[in-house]
Amino acid sequence: MKKILLLVLTIILTLPIMAQSKNFLDTPYLETSARVDTLVSPDKIYLSITIKEKDSKGRKSVEEQENKMAQSLKNLGIDIDKQLTIKDLASNYKKYFLRSKEVLKSKQYSLLVYDGLTAGKVMAALENIDIANTYLEKTEYSKMDELELTLKSRAVKKAKLKADALTKPLEQKVGMAIHIVDNSQPYYPRYNQPRMQMKAMSMEDAGAPEPLDIGFEQIKVESTVNVKFRLLTE
Repeated sequence: MKKILLLVLTIILTLPIMAQSKNFLDTPYLETSARVDTLVSPDKIYLSITIKEKDSKGRKSVEEQENKMAQSLKNLGIDIDKQLTIKDLASNYKKYFLRSKEVLKSKQYSLLVYDGLTAGKVMAALENIDIANTYLEKTEYSKMDELELTLKSRAVKKAKLKADALTKPLEQKVGMAIHIVDNSQPYYPRYNQPRMQMKAMSMEDAGAPEPLDIGFEQIKVESTVNVKFRLLTE
């Protein structure tokens, strides 16, 4: 008896779903897809900076180099409390051994700047105090969420225009959208692969007082949608 009741209940719950699927298949529709894209310049540029005792002239300590770096960044108008972080939060120092078994210290930081000109100034300033182990870590665009929503809207509008163009020669019209699929791929920050050493000349070596203005590759953002529109029969 329980099995019969369960079977009846299953049929009752399934019938509306089957009816909806049948109604959807019976509805005349037109399916279109559209893709839109744009290029934006990154406005969040992360530089990785490593200070090592072995890289310093006269065996300057990590602490001494760190203080000089902090002062140089402050001179450039950088808020080190907000823009400079230690990458390895688990341990303040990384240690490594040389053949002589002497333990030397190193420390790695991540510095956030907002444009290529500032990045060039940072590189030149660090080069001038003998800190040259710097590379571009990643780039981001701060308003990515808003941009992606804008592109999705543009893609849907483009799909509607395509649907209108396809039905116009047939003297038909499209109605409301009955099914929309967002096929866009999520955006992820762009990391440098492989790591590129950012070797900058000092101002004196460059032979000009102008700071280095580094151009970063623009970020391509795209959105793709698939839309089914109802075909009007009248």
